[in-house]
Amino acid sequence: MDKKKIFWTTILTLTVFLGSGICSHAQFKKGAYTQNYNDTTYSSKRDTTEKLFSFKEYFGGLAHKNTIKIGNMFAGAVVLPGTAQIYNKDYWKLPIIYGGIGVCAGLGGHYLHQYNKSVKAYEQWFKGVPNNMNLTIDPRPQINYSAKKAGTWLMVGAGLIYWGSLMDGVISYQSDRTPLPGRATLYSILLPGLGQAYNGEYWKIPIYWGGLAVAGSFLYNNNVNYLRFKRIHNEATNPDSGYNQNISAETAKWYRDVYRRYRDYSILATTLVYLLQVIDANVFSYMHDFDVSDDISMAVEPTIITPDPNANALNRSTTPGVSNAVGLRIGFRF
Repeated sequence: MDKKKIFWTTILTLTVFLGSGICSHAQFKKGAYTQNYNDTTYSSKRDTTEKLFSFKEYFGGLAHKNTIKIGNMFAGAVVLPGTAQIYNKDYWKLPIIYGGIGVCAGLGGHYLHQYNKSVKAYEQWFKGVPNNMNLTIDPRPQINYSAKKAGTWLMVGAGLIYWGSLMDGVISYQSDRTPLPGRATLYSILLPGLGQAYNGEYWKIPIYWGGLAVAGSFLYNNNVNYLRFKRIHNEATNPDSGYNQNISAETAKWYRDVYRRYRDYSILATTLVYLLQVIDANVFSYMHDFDVSDDISMAVEPTIITPDPNANALNRSTTPGVSNAVGLRIGFRF
Protein backbone atom coordinates (compact mmCIF):
# COMPACT_ATOMS: atom_id res chain seq x y z
CA MET A 1 0.00 0.00 0.00
CA ASP A 2 1.17 3.53 -0.74
CA LYS A 3 2.77 5.31 2.25
CA LYS A 4 0.56 8.34 1.68
CA LYS A 5 -2.58 6.21 1.89
CA ILE A 6 -1.31 4.56 5.06
CA PHE A 7 -0.68 8.00 6.63
CA TRP A 8 -4.13 9.40 5.88
CA THR A 9 -5.85 6.13 6.92
CA THR A 10 -4.07 6.27 10.28
CA ILE A 11 -5.02 9.94 10.80
CA LEU A 12 -8.66 9.25 9.97
CA THR A 13 -8.82 6.25 12.33
CA LEU A 14 -7.30 8.22 15.21
CA THR A 15 -9.76 11.08 14.57
CA VAL A 16 -12.73 8.75 14.78
CA PHE A 17 -11.58 7.08 18.02
CA LEU A 18 -10.59 10.34 19.71
CA GLY A 19 -13.83 12.03 18.72
CA SER A 20 -15.97 9.19 19.96
CA GLY A 21 -13.87 8.83 23.12
CA ILE A 22 -14.17 12.50 24.15
CA CYS A 23 -17.91 12.69 23.68
CA SER A 24 -18.98 9.16 24.49
CA HIS A 25 -19.71 10.04 28.12
CA ALA A 26 -22.32 12.53 26.94
CA GLN A 27 -24.33 9.89 25.14
CA PHE A 28 -25.61 8.24 28.31
CA LYS A 29 -28.97 9.23 29.74
CA LYS A 30 -29.23 10.72 33.16
CA GLY A 31 -30.90 7.57 34.48
CA ALA A 32 -27.73 5.59 33.84
CA TYR A 33 -25.96 7.59 36.59
CA THR A 34 -28.84 7.89 39.03
CA GLN A 35 -30.43 4.42 38.84
CA ASN A 36 -30.46 2.77 42.25
CA TYR A 37 -30.39 -0.99 41.67
CA ASN A 38 -30.75 -1.72 45.36
CA ASP A 39 -34.11 -0.03 45.59
CA THR A 40 -36.17 -2.09 48.02
CA THR A 41 -39.42 -0.78 46.59
CA TYR A 42 -38.83 -2.76 43.42
CA SER A 43 -41.18 -5.69 43.91
CA SER A 44 -41.24 -9.04 42.15
CA LYS A 45 -44.66 -8.17 40.72
CA ARG A 46 -42.94 -5.63 38.47
CA ASP A 47 -40.52 -8.22 37.12
CA THR A 48 -40.77 -8.70 33.36
CA THR A 49 -40.31 -12.47 33.54
CA GLU A 50 -43.55 -14.18 32.56
CA LYS A 51 -44.94 -17.16 34.39
CA LEU A 52 -44.69 -20.40 32.50
CA PHE A 53 -48.10 -21.58 33.65
CA SER A 54 -50.80 -19.95 35.74
CA PHE A 55 -53.75 -21.96 37.02
CA LYS A 56 -55.74 -18.75 37.49
CA GLU A 57 -55.13 -17.77 33.90
CA TYR A 58 -55.82 -21.28 32.64
CA PHE A 59 -59.15 -21.81 34.39
CA GLY A 60 -60.10 -18.21 33.65
CA GLY A 61 -59.57 -19.03 29.99
CA LEU A 62 -61.76 -22.11 30.25
CA ALA A 63 -64.46 -19.80 31.65
CA HIS A 64 -63.75 -17.48 28.67
CA LYS A 65 -62.76 -14.60 30.92
CA ASN A 66 -59.32 -14.21 29.37
CA THR A 67 -57.11 -15.68 26.68
CA ILE A 68 -54.63 -18.52 27.10
CA LYS A 69 -51.40 -18.99 25.22
CA ILE A 70 -51.43 -22.00 22.97
CA GLY A 71 -48.66 -23.68 24.95
CA ASN A 72 -50.57 -23.36 28.22
CA MET A 73 -53.76 -24.60 26.57
CA PHE A 74 -51.89 -27.63 25.25
CA ALA A 75 -50.26 -28.37 28.62
CA GLY A 76 -53.64 -28.28 30.35
CA ALA A 77 -55.20 -30.53 27.70
CA VAL A 78 -52.45 -33.10 28.21
CA VAL A 79 -53.51 -33.47 31.85
CA LEU A 80 -57.23 -32.84 31.34
CA PRO A 81 -58.30 -34.13 27.90
CA GLY A 82 -61.07 -32.09 26.33
CA THR A 83 -60.21 -28.79 27.96
CA ALA A 84 -58.74 -27.51 24.69
CA GLN A 85 -62.14 -28.06 23.07
CA ILE A 86 -63.77 -26.20 25.94
CA TYR A 87 -61.46 -23.23 25.43
CA ASN A 88 -62.06 -23.30 21.66
CA LYS A 89 -65.83 -23.56 22.29
CA ASP A 90 -66.08 -26.86 20.39
CA TYR A 91 -68.38 -28.39 22.98
CA TRP A 92 -69.91 -30.89 20.53
CA LYS A 93 -66.56 -32.69 20.33
CA LEU A 94 -66.50 -33.51 24.05
CA PRO A 95 -68.87 -36.55 23.86
CA ILE A 96 -66.78 -37.95 21.01
CA ILE A 97 -63.55 -37.58 22.95
CA TYR A 98 -64.79 -38.80 26.33
CA GLY A 99 -67.01 -41.49 24.84
CA GLY A 100 -64.33 -42.78 22.49
CA ILE A 101 -61.60 -42.87 25.12
CA GLY A 102 -63.95 -44.40 27.70
CA VAL A 103 -65.30 -47.15 25.45
CA CYS A 104 -61.93 -48.10 23.94
CA ALA A 105 -60.09 -48.03 27.27
CA GLY A 106 -62.89 -49.89 29.07
CA LEU A 107 -63.21 -52.68 26.50
CA GLY A 108 -59.44 -52.84 26.09
CA GLY A 109 -58.97 -53.29 29.81
CA HIS A 110 -61.66 -55.98 29.85
CA TYR A 111 -60.04 -58.02 27.08
CA LEU A 112 -56.56 -57.68 28.57
CA HIS A 113 -57.95 -58.84 31.89
CA GLN A 114 -59.39 -61.92 30.16
CA TYR A 115 -55.99 -62.60 28.63
CA ASN A 116 -54.21 -62.29 31.98
CA LYS A 117 -56.74 -64.66 33.57
CA SER A 118 -56.10 -67.25 30.86
CA VAL A 119 -52.33 -66.97 31.38
CA LYS A 120 -52.67 -67.46 35.15
CA ALA A 121 -54.99 -70.44 34.66
CA TYR A 122 -52.52 -72.05 32.26
CA GLU A 123 -49.58 -71.48 34.64
CA GLN A 124 -51.48 -72.95 37.57
CA TRP A 125 -52.48 -75.98 35.52
CA PHE A 126 -48.93 -76.47 34.23
CA LYS A 127 -47.49 -76.39 37.75
CA GLY A 128 -49.95 -79.06 38.90
CA VAL A 129 -49.26 -81.53 36.08
CA PRO A 130 -47.05 -84.52 37.03
CA ASN A 131 -43.78 -84.84 35.13
CA ASN A 132 -44.82 -88.14 33.50
CA MET A 133 -48.13 -86.78 32.20
CA ASN A 134 -48.60 -85.87 28.54
CA LEU A 135 -49.01 -82.08 28.42
CA THR A 136 -50.94 -82.21 25.16
CA ILE A 137 -54.00 -83.97 26.55
CA ASP A 138 -57.16 -82.07 27.29
CA PRO A 139 -58.71 -80.52 29.26
CA ARG A 140 -55.90 -77.99 29.19
CA PRO A 141 -56.56 -74.24 29.74
CA GLN A 142 -55.92 -72.23 26.61
CA ILE A 143 -54.21 -68.87 26.59
CA ASN A 144 -56.60 -66.36 25.05
CA TYR A 145 -54.32 -64.64 22.54
CA SER A 146 -57.25 -63.19 20.63
CA ALA A 147 -58.29 -61.29 23.77
CA LYS A 148 -54.77 -59.94 24.04
CA LYS A 149 -54.85 -58.76 20.43
CA ALA A 150 -58.28 -57.15 20.77
CA GLY A 151 -57.36 -55.45 24.05
CA THR A 152 -54.11 -54.10 22.65
CA TRP A 153 -55.78 -52.59 19.59
CA LEU A 154 -58.53 -51.04 21.68
CA MET A 155 -55.93 -49.41 23.92
CA VAL A 156 -54.16 -48.12 20.82
CA GLY A 157 -57.50 -46.69 19.69
CA ALA A 158 -57.95 -44.90 23.00
CA GLY A 159 -54.46 -43.45 22.66
CA LEU A 160 -55.18 -42.25 19.12
CA ILE A 161 -58.37 -40.51 20.24
CA TYR A 162 -56.43 -38.81 23.04
CA TRP A 163 -53.73 -37.76 20.53
CA GLY A 164 -56.42 -36.54 18.15
CA SER A 165 -57.98 -34.38 20.87
CA LEU A 166 -54.62 -32.66 21.41
CA MET A 167 -54.08 -32.17 17.68
CA ASP A 168 -57.61 -30.82 17.26
CA GLY A 169 -57.05 -28.32 20.07
CA VAL A 170 -53.89 -27.00 18.43
CA ILE A 171 -55.54 -26.76 15.00
CA SER A 172 -58.65 -24.98 16.32
CA TYR A 173 -56.73 -22.44 18.44
CA GLN A 174 -57.58 -18.92 17.27
CA SER A 175 -54.70 -16.51 16.67
CA ASP A 176 -54.10 -13.42 14.54
CA ARG A 177 -50.48 -14.37 13.89
CA THR A 178 -49.62 -16.62 10.95
CA PRO A 179 -47.53 -18.64 11.24
CA LEU A 180 -47.84 -18.97 15.00
CA PRO A 181 -44.55 -20.28 16.47
CA GLY A 182 -46.35 -22.13 19.27
CA ARG A 183 -48.57 -23.93 16.77
CA ALA A 184 -45.58 -24.93 14.62
CA THR A 185 -43.79 -26.26 17.71
CA LEU A 186 -46.75 -28.30 18.91
CA TYR A 187 -47.35 -29.66 15.42
CA SER A 188 -43.81 -31.02 15.38
CA ILE A 189 -44.21 -32.46 18.87
CA LEU A 190 -47.40 -34.28 17.92
CA LEU A 191 -46.27 -35.36 14.44
CA PRO A 192 -42.66 -34.95 13.28
CA GLY A 193 -42.46 -32.93 10.10
CA LEU A 194 -45.88 -31.33 10.46
CA GLY A 195 -44.35 -28.13 11.83
CA GLN A 196 -42.17 -27.85 8.73
CA ALA A 197 -45.25 -28.36 6.54
CA TYR A 198 -47.02 -25.61 8.50
CA ASN A 199 -44.09 -23.27 7.83
CA GLY A 200 -44.16 -24.16 4.13
CA GLU A 201 -40.75 -25.88 4.25
CA TYR A 202 -41.83 -29.20 2.76
CA TRP A 203 -38.35 -30.07 1.53
CA LYS A 204 -37.23 -30.62 5.13
CA ILE A 205 -39.80 -33.34 5.82
CA PRO A 206 -37.96 -36.18 3.98
CA ILE A 207 -34.74 -35.21 5.80
CA TYR A 208 -36.24 -35.52 9.27
CA TRP A 209 -38.35 -38.55 8.45
CA GLY A 210 -35.30 -40.22 6.93
CA GLY A 211 -33.24 -39.40 10.02
CA LEU A 212 -35.91 -40.80 12.32
CA ALA A 213 -36.28 -43.91 10.15
CA VAL A 214 -32.54 -44.63 10.15
CA ALA A 215 -32.15 -43.96 13.87
CA GLY A 216 -35.26 -46.03 14.64
CA SER A 217 -34.00 -48.91 12.52
CA PHE A 218 -30.69 -48.98 14.37
CA LEU A 219 -32.56 -48.76 17.65
CA TYR A 220 -34.75 -51.74 16.79
CA ASN A 221 -31.90 -53.95 15.55
CA ASN A 222 -29.58 -53.12 18.42
CA ASN A 223 -32.33 -53.77 20.95
CA VAL A 224 -33.15 -57.14 19.37
CA ASN A 225 -29.52 -58.22 19.52
CA TYR A 226 -29.14 -56.90 23.05
CA LEU A 227 -32.11 -58.94 24.25
CA ARG A 228 -30.84 -62.00 22.38
CA PHE A 229 -27.39 -62.00 23.95
CA LYS A 230 -28.85 -61.09 27.32
CA ARG A 231 -31.04 -64.21 27.14
CA ILE A 232 -28.05 -66.34 26.05
CA HIS A 233 -25.94 -64.99 28.90
CA ASN A 234 -28.67 -65.69 31.44
CA GLU A 235 -29.07 -69.25 30.18
CA ALA A 236 -25.30 -69.85 30.04
CA THR A 237 -24.84 -68.71 33.64
CA ASN A 238 -27.83 -70.70 34.94
CA PRO A 239 -26.73 -74.25 35.82
CA ASP A 240 -30.34 -75.51 35.72
CA SER A 241 -31.04 -74.30 32.19
CA GLY A 242 -29.20 -77.13 30.41
CA TYR A 243 -27.48 -74.66 28.09
CA ASN A 244 -25.19 -76.40 25.53
CA GLN A 245 -24.72 -73.83 22.73
CA ASN A 246 -21.39 -72.72 21.18
CA ILE A 247 -21.53 -69.16 22.53
CA SER A 248 -19.83 -68.95 25.91
CA ALA A 249 -21.10 -66.85 28.81
CA GLU A 250 -18.14 -64.44 28.44
CA THR A 251 -18.77 -63.95 24.73
CA ALA A 252 -22.48 -63.44 25.29
CA LYS A 253 -21.73 -60.90 28.01
CA TRP A 254 -19.38 -58.96 25.69
CA TYR A 255 -21.93 -58.81 22.86
CA ARG A 256 -24.71 -57.97 25.32
CA ASP A 257 -22.81 -54.96 26.62
CA VAL A 258 -21.83 -53.83 23.12
CA TYR A 259 -25.38 -53.95 21.76
CA ARG A 260 -26.72 -52.30 24.90
CA ARG A 261 -24.32 -49.41 24.34
CA TYR A 262 -25.28 -49.21 20.67
CA ARG A 263 -28.95 -49.28 21.66
CA ASP A 264 -28.42 -46.36 24.03
CA TYR A 265 -26.62 -44.42 21.28
CA SER A 266 -29.54 -45.14 18.96
CA ILE A 267 -32.00 -43.82 21.55
CA LEU A 268 -29.92 -40.67 21.87
CA ALA A 269 -29.74 -40.23 18.07
CA THR A 270 -33.50 -40.71 17.68
CA THR A 271 -34.18 -38.20 20.45
CA LEU A 272 -31.79 -35.64 18.95
CA VAL A 273 -33.39 -35.87 15.49
CA TYR A 274 -36.84 -35.51 17.04
CA LEU A 275 -35.82 -32.49 19.13
CA LEU A 276 -34.02 -30.93 16.17
CA GLN A 277 -37.12 -30.91 14.01
CA VAL A 278 -39.13 -29.41 16.89
CA ILE A 279 -36.56 -26.63 17.36
CA ASP A 280 -36.36 -26.10 13.60
CA ALA A 281 -40.13 -25.62 13.34
CA ASN A 282 -40.12 -23.14 16.21
CA VAL A 283 -37.15 -21.06 15.02
CA PHE A 284 -38.17 -20.80 11.38
CA SER A 285 -41.74 -19.88 12.26
CA TYR A 286 -40.34 -16.94 14.23
CA MET A 287 -38.14 -15.99 11.26
CA HIS A 288 -40.94 -16.35 8.73
CA ASP A 289 -41.44 -12.58 8.41
CA PHE A 290 -37.73 -11.76 8.53
CA ASP A 291 -36.99 -10.31 5.10
CA VAL A 292 -33.44 -10.08 3.79
CA SER A 293 -33.20 -7.67 0.87
CA ASP A 294 -31.06 -8.39 -2.15
CA ASP A 295 -29.56 -4.92 -1.69
CA ILE A 296 -26.77 -5.58 0.84
CA SER A 297 -24.52 -2.55 1.20
CA MET A 298 -22.48 -0.49 3.65
CA ALA A 299 -22.33 3.30 3.71
CA VAL A 300 -19.65 5.36 5.49
CA GLU A 301 -20.19 9.11 5.78
CA PRO A 302 -19.04 11.99 8.06
CA THR A 303 -21.34 13.14 10.84
CA ILE A 304 -21.51 15.57 13.76
CA ILE A 305 -21.59 13.93 17.21
CA THR A 306 -23.81 16.06 19.47
CA PRO A 307 -23.62 15.58 23.27
CA ASP A 308 -26.86 14.55 24.94
CA PRO A 309 -28.37 17.60 26.70
CA ASN A 310 -29.84 15.27 29.31
CA ALA A 311 -26.45 13.88 30.34
CA ASN A 312 -25.51 14.04 34.01
CA ALA A 313 -24.51 17.61 34.91
CA LEU A 314 -21.78 16.46 37.29
CA ASN A 315 -20.24 14.32 34.59
CA ARG A 316 -20.21 17.24 32.13
CA SER A 317 -18.56 19.51 34.66
CA THR A 318 -15.59 17.16 34.99
CA THR A 319 -14.79 17.61 31.30
CA PRO A 320 -15.20 21.35 30.54
CA GLY A 321 -15.28 22.53 27.00
CA VAL A 322 -17.06 19.53 25.63
CA SER A 323 -18.83 20.42 22.41
CA ASN A 324 -19.86 18.88 19.14
CA ALA A 325 -17.33 16.56 17.54
CA VAL A 326 -16.72 15.33 14.02
CA GLY A 327 -16.97 11.59 13.42
CA LEU A 328 -18.04 8.92 10.98
CA ARG A 329 -21.35 7.14 10.63
CA ILE A 330 -21.45 3.60 9.28
CA GLY A 331 -24.74 2.22 8.04
CA PHE A 332 -25.60 -1.28 6.85
CA ARG A 333 -28.51 -2.18 4.59
CA PHE A 334 -29.68 -5.78 4.34
